[in-house]
Amino acid sequence: MQLATAMILVCLSFSASSCSDDATDQEGFAMGEITGLIKDVYEQPLSGVTVSVSDTELTATTNSEGVYTLQNVPIGKHVITYSKQDYQTISVTITEKSFNSDKLATVNANMEYAAAKITGIIKDAKNNNNPLAGVKVSISDTQSVITGSDGKFVIENLPLDAYTIKFEKEGYASIERIAGIDEFVDGVFSIEVVMGGRQILRDKTIDDLNNSDYWYYNEYRGGGNAVNYPHWDWACDYMASLDFVGSWEEQNEGTTIQIRNNDAERSNPADLNVFDSYVYGRKLITKDNCILTLQCRTHSTSADAPTIFGVQVIDLSASEPEAVKVGDNRSLDNTSDNYSNIDFDLSSYIGKEVVIAVGTYRAKTGDYWKQFVIRRMAFATKKVEDWGWLPGTAINDELSDWHLTQEMVRSTMPQNKTSFTGVTKCEGDLGKDNRQNAYQSWRQNAHIGAEWSFVPRAKDPEVFPSEGYLIKTRGNAAVDTKAPEAYFYAKFSIKAGCNKLVFRTRNFSSQNYTYFKFTAIDNNMNVVHLQPTKVSADKAAAATDGCYKFIHENGGAGNPEGYATFEYDLSQFNGKDIVLALGVYKGDSNGDENKLVIYSINLN
Repeated sequence: MQLATAMILVCLSFSASSCSDDATDQEGFAMGEITGLIKDVYEQPLSGVTVSVSDTELTATTNSEGVYTLQNVPIGKHVITYSKQDYQTISVTITEKSFNSDKLATVNANMEYAAAKITGIIKDAKNNNNPLAGVKVSISDTQSVITGSDGKFVIENLPLDAYTIKFEKEGYASIERIAGIDEFVDGVFSIEVVMGGRQILRDKTIDDLNNSDYWYYNEYRGGGNAVNYPHWDWACDYMASLDFVGSWEEQNEGTTIQIRNNDAERSNPADLNVFDSYVYGRKLITKDNCILTLQCRTHSTSADAPTIFGVQVIDLSASEPEAVKVGDNRSLDNTSDNYSNIDFDLSSYIGKEVVIAVGTYRAKTGDYWKQFVIRRMAFATKKVEDWGWLPGTAINDELSDWHLTQEMVRSTMPQNKTSFTGVTKCEGDLGKDNRQNAYQSWRQNAHIGAEWSFVPRAKDPEVFPSEGYLIKTRGNAAVDTKAPEAYFYAKFSIKAGCNKLVFRTRNFSSQNYTYFKFTAIDNNMNVVHLQPTKVSADKAAAATDGCYKFIHENGGAGNPEGYATFEYDLSQFNGKDIVLALGVYKGDSNGDENKLVIYSINLN
């Protein structure tokens, strides 16, 4: 996630060469002039911006044209600061070389609207939920506040973005919450946090669990070995975008949940009831998804020292929620390339929204290094075997080859977000060494890879392009406008305020069309292929079987306004929960990998 900072450097232009020193102040310093134009990020002039120069008392204010002038400025190194109510303060450093031969420095800048704020109250579970003072609330290493005696805090002047908020106080377990863009109301995100509560899972209280991520879908796959391609493709590890506690890694053979085992942690006591490390999420259990299958193996184990693992469930509707084991602890010592499929019966929780945790136990103190490798978590009506697609009933003849079943449609939980991006926002490169951080960044940015479920029916994706998440067709595939090469799906509760969909995209060919469509499926298995009501692509037209074809090469990291826009009216589904599937299709036999970029999807 790209965090806001109090002062940032942006969009500068200097007019510079050598300077003369024939004009001086009383102490002999050469004097010059600074001027410039200040705009917003939409290139509109900003009036009323206060401009100040460090180490001086010089200030100026931009006029109605966004222009400012500072005279009698000592020629040398200065920090120029620009500030305006509801905009992010920025600072620019200039030096002697910034002044030209006429002793003039031209400094232009763009300021970002930053009127959003995060506000809330922290309560103390150790003291009857009274306000808790002295809590450090931070959204970055440089932006933090401390709660007062009323337990309240405000972080102001923020760009509207997603933020990870951390709450810290000595003697209390630290807490993190995510503020998604959708959760700001009129620019304000409000939150109430309880610290110091009873831990139900290690480091997690009921307040934490009530705010846990949703496991909306029936399958989560990990690893990068292309077994049974394309269902298991080399490109992506969606499980690595889930929420983990303790020690874990994204690895080629799966996502590994590990025993914490550095020098300090080796003194941790053995405990076969409390997870040492685990992954967890919130899920509604139905008759369609009540059997959980873990496809798994281990590292660093043997027959006489196996990995001990299990599943725990927390019933959020219970008067005193507790972590309850599903069956007995399990042990595993298969360190070969063979995976075990181990099932857990959740049928006693049908009709309930629960938190499910999958984790490892420390069986002894001391040097105890174990890795539990999860390649798949699958929820179905029965145990899932081998590497195949989820079992179930086809929706209808037309969708029989989609690998999307009636059970999956019914038991998918409706999304609680309405804005999604396909762009990965992660510091550093996106190569293998930084892939784990990249996947985790998806959680904070409502990335479609974490928030929707991807089905590579015939073709794998490209995960991290700067233009957005990229799904595509095979180059040599037969023409088929009924079964997608690949698709994403998610469920939404359609109603006023959530019945207009805007999709922003592009492709990479000036000659070959990309074919795609949105398909809506309700819980009664009625299927509708949607047609856009408005299109801005360079070339676009309706095509066979409800597809739409287009050519549009504009758009990218440096041109976010250049993407094509497709708008859809979903009001016919008001009052219904529908699954929306976005698929790419092989519409022409052209030998090309026809590519569909997912830059953003918004419902409003």
